[in-house]
Amino acid sequence: MAVQHIDGKKLKNMIISGANNLDNNKNLVNALNVFPVPDGDTGTNMSLTMSSAVKEVKNTKKDDVFSIIDAIANGSLMGARGNSGVILSQIFRGFAKGLKSVENIDCTSLANAFMEGSNTAYKAVMKPTEGTILTVIRESAEYAVKAAVGCASIELLLERTIEKANKTLERTPDMLPVLKQAGVVDAGGKGLIYIFEGMYNYLRTEEIIEVSEKSDILETETEEINFHMDEQEIMFGYCTEFFLKANGVDVNAFRNQLAELGDSIVVVGDDNIVKVHIHSNNPGKILEKALERGELSKIKIENMREQHRQLIVFDKEDIETPIEMKQYGFIAVAMGEGISSIFQDLGTDVVIEGGQTMNPSTEDILNSINTIHAENIIIFPNNGNIILAANQAKSLSNKNVIVALTKTIPQGISALMAVDIDKLPEDNIRKIERAISDVKTGLITYAVRSSNFDGKDIEEGDILGIIDGKISKVGPRISDVSEKIIDEMINESSSLVSIYYGNDIEEKEAKTLVDYIQKKYSDCEIEMHHGGQPLYYYIISVE
Repeated sequence: MAVQHIDGKKLKNMIISGANNLDNNKNLVNALNVFPVPDGDTGTNMSLTMSSAVKEVKNTKKDDVFSIIDAIANGSLMGARGNSGVILSQIFRGFAKGLKSVENIDCTSLANAFMEGSNTAYKAVMKPTEGTILTVIRESAEYAVKAAVGCASIELLLERTIEKANKTLERTPDMLPVLKQAGVVDAGGKGLIYIFEGMYNYLRTEEIIEVSEKSDILETETEEINFHMDEQEIMFGYCTEFFLKANGVDVNAFRNQLAELGDSIVVVGDDNIVKVHIHSNNPGKILEKALERGELSKIKIENMREQHRQLIVFDKEDIETPIEMKQYGFIAVAMGEGISSIFQDLGTDVVIEGGQTMNPSTEDILNSINTIHAENIIIFPNNGNIILAANQAKSLSNKNVIVALTKTIPQGISALMAVDIDKLPEDNIRKIERAISDVKTGLITYAVRSSNFDGKDIEEGDILGIIDGKISKVGPRISDVSEKIIDEMINESSSLVSIYYGNDIEEKEAKTLVDYIQKKYSDCEIEMHHGGQPLYYYIISVE
């Protein structure tokens, strides 16, 4: 029998089926990485984002459409990882907005929800690029809106929308030259289609696609370095969480109102349902403010000081020491024990373990922001695929957060060292921008597949030398490619060369490379560090 309506329970199972289908195929999505390097993570990021949405959905006690779409939107928002995950979370945020007043989803409301998802995702990206997941969702949604007129069943609508999505995906290399050059379609668009196909499978068979094998994705947790909190440092002792259900809630105004009553504030949602998290000393006042606006549900209040006493034995002198609000706090994302230690030694408050292949979620970054007592908090993402999630965390925080546009570890280290804690934030933003522009980044890694890129024939296993994101040298030996990359990076104005050697390089090999630089470029100061990073034999910085 043709499916005419989708209720909340059916939508829930469709989402789970879609997430599982993506998880089963995440490695295929990862393999669509434009560069033939071992850091393809689009499938992993999208799958982790969906896993967060599914977790929220499964924890939702109600099966109505409103509760399910709210859980999907909030779960994907907080669990978003990487640029692909952030865009996916925005698609679901718009999808939820489009269905907020729908009790049973029909063809028209489903198509309109897809369109709202597309519109929201486009608005979230400062400079939308066609030939990506954005194009796939937009053209699919536009088709769905037209096809919904007089449609025979939701099943048929979704089937044909997926057909349209696949046709758009096939055209992505024609829209984005870098895809054509690499011989791949857009990875994010492919991941979205896997989700749609999983949803369609449940609609057609009423069977949830199961995960084919135990997922190898590990939920990353924030690694906090040199962070310790005594009970007296808990300025606001009660963690209060609840949902506010009302009509016409101004989320920003409500967030600003609560900011006067506590910290660690997260207020997300739309004008009908809002999820609130806040630390305060008077939960009653928080609830009273919320009750002025609507109905409350899932209220949870925890005494953090009591929890703290149960976990930690205090030194009496420490308890009596009041916390001081610093001028600046710093968060950095880094992979590798040595590189993490460098950021720690430079005064970073929290180092989040992550980088290539393991991007932290919006929630990971937001939690790190909430641990720091500082007037201004600067985040160094150190990876272009983490900047969107960092900005999303910034938008959810009531603190003054600055996201430095660092796309590499050398940029992050230089930018952090450029900060002057006696200067105003706007002055330091300019100093950070200058530091980023003054440093060159070289990476030495290996090819995971054979390809032709930028006119270079690349065989699987070849050593690749990359300068500022562009493959510059290809060869069979790590040492040869490394030396050629060094030669290309150094010029007359270069004064400092820093070498960070990875897990797969012995110290004596790194010293040989340093000796080469010292003999050929005696005017340059040279530093060598054990970075301990995976995937990259060397990270090279030239300033």
